[in-house]
Amino acid sequence: MTSDFDEEVRRSTILVADDTEQNVELLQAYLDDLGCRTVPAYDGQETLEKVASEKPDLILLDIMMPKVSGYEICKQLKENPETASIPICMVTALKEESDIERAVEAGTDDFLSKPINRWELLTRVRSLLRVRHLQNELERVLAYQQEVDEAEADRGEDAEAPV
Repeated sequence: MTSDFDEEVRRSTILVADDTEQNVELLQAYLDDLGCRTVPAYDGQETLEKVASEKPDLILLDIMMPKVSGYEICKQLKENPETASIPICMVTALKEESDIERAVEAGTDDFLSKPINRWELLTRVRSLLRVRHLQNELERVLAYQQEVDEAEADRGEDAEAPV
């Protein structure tokens, strides 16, 4: 028996951005266990293009990318209201505390160090997708509530209008 959340995970799209093809293939193989759709990107510019065209639910982002760095990609996406709510997990071989601080300052939601532990990756991905889907649900509920409030206000105005 599967939960509603498991179904949402399977309907999710994860953008896997890394300039090393083997890293992308490994992450995609690990993510196969979740049954979600993965989309690869191999440089910073392609990553930005794929975010625009694919509208992913989650981004796994290498920091050291050609053309545009992972830091800059993260910063751009978090500053854009249309992409700011997409969770980003930085995936990198960089181990210095300053690298982690810089990723957090750029807006990353989580951080994984290479070599990637499969269990840790899947746990974090499921957690970030849960947050993403809860945000989406909250936005739907708030939009519905606003429609109800506006409809009630319109009915109230109609009732007060002179005949």
